[in-house]
Amino acid sequence: MRTPEHPTVILRMLQHRLKKLATSSPVLAASFGTYTHRCGRSSCRCHHGGTLHTGQHLTLKEDGKTRSVYVPKELLPEVRSWLAEHKRLKSLLKEIHQLTLALLKARARHLKLKAGRR
Repeated sequence: MRTPEHPTVILRMLQHRLKKLATSSPVLAASFGTYTHRCGRSSCRCHHGGTLHTGQHLTLKEDGKTRSVYVPKELLPEVRSWLAEHKRLKSLLKEIHQLTLALLKARARHLKLKAGRR
């Protein structure tokens, strides 16, 4: 992202991104993964050299510990949209951080120039 020099342009860009922070869907900060496993039935194909069953889980931090949560197949599209929303907000917050820092530097530069004119 190219950051402009002028404080009012930076402020306008910053306000535009702050409006984008509003979200109507849930946000989920986790990693998505798939795994293979054997089921508990002895007559199943997975116990006799066949293909293993696949499952999906989320890995996340809870109280400083890594936890895994099983995700049913029916909820996959919904959970993926929650993960995508977190990713969108994370990149948006990064842009807001950069613009706020640029605004601080631009205003400091403006005050320095203003003080020198006296």
